[in-house]
Parts: sequence; structure tokens; C-alpha cells
Amino acid sequence: MAINLIKSVLPEWPVWAMNLLITMSILLVITYIFTSFFTPNDEITEEKKKTDKSKGESDTVNGKSNKELRKEFDSFRRKYITVYLVIMLADWMQGTHMYTLYLSYNVNISALFLTGFLSGALFAPFLGSAVDKFGRKRSCIVYCVLEIIINLLEHFNDFPTLILGRVLGGISTNLLFSAFESWMTTEHRKLGFPESWLQRTYSEASIGNGTMAVLAGIVAQVLEDKLGHIGPFQGAVALTIVALILILGWEENYGQTKEGDKAESSLYSQFTDGWKATLSDSKIWKIGLTQALSEGAMYTFVFMWVPTLLSMNPPGGLPTGCVFSSLMIAITIGGMLFPVLQSYFATFVPQQNVLEVTASLIYVMASISMAIPALCLSSAVDIGICFQTILVSFVVVECCVGLFNPVAGTLRSKYVPDALQGGILNIFRLPLNAIVVCGTFATDHLPSYQVFAMISTCFMAAAFIQLSLASNVTVAISAKKKKE
Repeated sequence: MAINLIKSVLPEWPVWAMNLLITMSILLVITYIFTSFFTPNDEITEEKKKTDKSKGESDTVNGKSNKELRKEFDSFRRKYITVYLVIMLADWMQGTHMYTLYLSYNVNISALFLTGFLSGALFAPFLGSAVDKFGRKRSCIVYCVLEIIINLLEHFNDFPTLILGRVLGGISTNLLFSAFESWMTTEHRKLGFPESWLQRTYSEASIGNGTMAVLAGIVAQVLEDKLGHIGPFQGAVALTIVALILILGWEENYGQTKEGDKAESSLYSQFTDGWKATLSDSKIWKIGLTQALSEGAMYTFVFMWVPTLLSMNPPGGLPTGCVFSSLMIAITIGGMLFPVLQSYFATFVPQQNVLEVTASLIYVMASISMAIPALCLSSAVDIGICFQTILVSFVVVECCVGLFNPVAGTLRSKYVPDALQGGILNIFRLPLNAIVVCGTFATDHLPSYQVFAMISTCFMAAAFIQLSLASNVTVAISAKKKKE
């Protein structure tokens, strides 16, 4: 009865799409209830400290009680998450309607998207060094200014102007995925918060990212209905201005030299030190390669899911907004489940390897989920069964995205030094953009089943590289114990 009432107030979407959205919504509620009873490891540690205190042990960190430190951390986390959510809402609103806007302009869409990725690849090696040298807060401000300019350029049905917007978009994307995270992790440590609390911030960011994506689909559609195809971009400008105002209240931090004097660190030295650290430390380049493979596979999947489902002629058509919202709910569920999953693995995996093993298993699960459409589309399976199976596999891979976002962020903060974080995170985006460009080319020239096989292979390769990183950690700790 309740489900029928819900269906009666929703748009007239196909039954299968309605069932998918309602099922995912119910799973989201169940996951929220389940995780609300879960106590994170860091809070368990705090309870242990309280017990130890009753036995005469100290309950302070850096001269502050755990309660005071927790209060400061919650305030800091809210400050960062608020900006992050506003920025991601603006970003998702553009992404969901950029294709339709360019389609209405009757321009070469592939050329525009490829220009953005090539711009990102071209500027990535150098941009991060500037982030570390000139300040992460300033870089976040530059990002906001660039996004405002880019969204204003989208108002013009002029191909050279749109190309300029995509070039600037490649730069702003690099800033989005390096400056904000670099600021947060460095500020977290500067304020003296425990390392284990970083995982909570990354997990909440992943949950919020999925939630903003769902909200963006609705808000962008409303703006498009009222203001035309450019409406979502005008909304993005307003949101970016709000984020810019909030960022002005942040403290500045930098990538510094070993001596800790940012003034002595030139832009050239930041650039060379970032490359030296990446190439000389196998742990750092393995993290970067894992990120490139997993995110490259994810972006290629983004290009594939709509044409794949459309090619299967789903009954009643394909309501992309409904399916998109369902997939984004899966990301939110994944973000919620991450602390629980990690805590479970911690019961039988050595503490120093928990993150690495958790990431490996997530990538394996993503690889299996993408192998399913590769097998279905390459065989003569009944189209009805195949459609349902592929749809479930798409939900699973998006849930994996929600899981590996926080674990990947935590691993980056674990292995990438604060002083060079902006530069190294942008170096990571060089192979990532290369993989995305190859993936974009593959979607236009290869059969769908072969593209999904490539995506599955990328995820599996990421799993093996991540697992080798866990082995390196174990060997290093064993060698240290022998010396002692």
C-alpha cells in the first residue's frame, strides 16, 4: 500500500525504473539505520582511554582532553564538509546537463570533452607545485573564480569560447581534486587531530558526494525547466559564489621545505621535489597508479552506462534522471558502509594492512561487477535477463565507488607527504587523464563488451597493485622489528 502511494506521486517512469529507485531508497534507509548503531574504531579507542584514565592513565592529547579535541574536530570537519558539499553540488549540476547543453548548441561534443581531459593532463604536472607554493586556500579561491568564469562562458554558443571553457575546466578539475584535499589533510594535522579521525572526514565526504549528486539531478532539472538548458550552469555560479565566501574564512597552509620555511621553497623546487618523491618511493607511485586505474575505469563507465542501457531497448524507455539518482544513492550507501567494512576487516587483518586489504577487496568487487556486462553483452543471453543483471552490476560498481572514495583518500593522506601533497596529487592526475582519454576513444571505436572488459581489467590491476602495497608494509615492519 505504501509503495503504491509513493509510485502515485512520482513521475510516470517505467515500472522497472520506479522499482529500482524505490528499492535503492529503501536500502539507503536500512543502511542508515544499520550504521547508526555502529561505533567507529576511534570512538572505541576513546572509551578505552576513559577506562585507562580511571586506572590512573592520562586522558589528554596535546594538552587537551579528548572531549575538547573532539569538539574542535567536529567544528573543523563541518567547516570543510560544508564547502565540499556546496562545491560538489555545483559540479554535479554542470555534469548532469553539459551534454544536453552542447547538444542544443549543435557543436562537436567529443572535441569539447577531449579538450578538457587533455588540458587536465597537460597542466597536472605543474599545477600541483603552484598549489603547494602559493597556498592551498588561495588555490581553492582560484578554483571558485575559474568555475564562475567557465559557467559564464557556457552561455555563448560559440565553439572557440566553449573550447576556452574546456581548457579552463581541465585546470579547475585538477584544483578541485588536489587543493581542497591538500588543505584539509594539512590543516587536520596542524590542529593536532589524531590520524584515525581523517577516515571519518573522508567517509562523510563520500556520503555527502553521493547525496549531492542525487540532489543535483533534481535541482538541475527544475532549473532547466524554468530557465532552459543554461539554467543548471547559472545555479552553479550562485553556489560557487557561496563556496567562495565560505573559503575566505579558512586559514592558509602551504607545502613546505624540510626546514619548514615556505619562503625558501621555490616553485621549481616544489615541482622537482614532487616528481622525485613520486618516482623514488614505490609506495607513492603505486598509490598514484592505483588511483589512475580505478578512477580512469570509473570515468569510462560513466561514458558507457547510458548508451549501454539504451542499446538494450528497456521497456518504457530509459529515464536517465531516475537511473542516475539510483546509482548515486548506491555511492551514498557505499560511503556509509565503509567504516563498518573496515572495522570488520580489522578483526582478522593486521592493523598496518587494514586500509590496503580493504581497498584491494573493493577493487576486486568492482572488477567482478564490470565483468558481468562484458560477459552478458558478448553472449546470446536473453535480453530481459541480461538487462536486469547488467543494471544490478551498475549499482554494485557505484557502491564500490562510494567505498573506495574514502579509503583512497585515507591512503593518499597516509603515504603522500604534506609538504608536497598538492604537487603529487596533480602528478597522479597525469596517468588518470591519459587513461580517461583512451577510455573515451575506446567507447567510440570498440564494442561495448570489450570496453567493459577493459574497465574490469583496470579495476583488477588496481587490486593487485594495492595488495602489493600491503605486502610492502608488512615486509618493512618485519625488517624494522628485526633491527630492534
